[in-house]
Amino acid sequence: MSTMRAMRRLKPEPVPRELIERLIQAASWAPSGGNSQTARYIVVDDRTQIARIAPLWRRAQRFYLTAQADACPPTMSPKQFQRTMAAGEYLADHFEDVPALIVVCCDVSSMMHRWLANTGSVARAFGGLGIRRAVTGGANFGKFARLSIAASVYPAVQNLLLAARQSGLGASLTTTHLLFERELKDILDLPRNVRTFAFVPIGYPLGRFGPVNRAPVEHFLQWNHWQQRPN
Repeated sequence: MSTMRAMRRLKPEPVPRELIERLIQAASWAPSGGNSQTARYIVVDDRTQIARIAPLWRRAQRFYLTAQADACPPTMSPKQFQRTMAAGEYLADHFEDVPALIVVCCDVSSMMHRWLANTGSVARAFGGLGIRRAVTGGANFGKFARLSIAASVYPAVQNLLLAARQSGLGASLTTTHLLFERELKDILDLPRNVRTFAFVPIGYPLGRFGPVNRAPVEHFLQWNHWQQRPN
């Protein structure tokens, strides 16, 4: 975990399908809400498909890089930030050479169907809250449902990234494709009810794995309640 850097400079060397299947197996071991196991993975290793996706990716990535150009976080030096931005630019410029892409999806209709199929139980649960809390819970139910779906997908993505690191593969979790998700779904023939949550370019890294750049634990940790801290 301490050396699992986002690797955006990748060799064009193909990744064996058997190895990618092992990564998906590792992803499938992640927990999901109610053990629903709803995450799905589309692996794109066909050069024609990758070439079709490339213009969409470059457009989304260039937007992101431009929008973030002056947004160096306090946890990075300007030099470190520029290296990160340059790596993103490299991936955009060499996207057609990426050996494989893993698009992590979820059929959101199947998740919502579970709730709709149990409307009686849901109604009783709300009734048990009392009127005031039922109103509050109802107002937040949509947020709860959306984040519950995401919480059943992103642990699998982390498993996938860790398995890639253990296998000597470079990878990075990206979501900028969501700016133009409809176009990606058209290329991949994804139906309306399937949403994409992560887009993972993967391959053998050109650079070296190394210690991740993170602030000390005190920067992240608070006990028992939120404490306002100076920047």
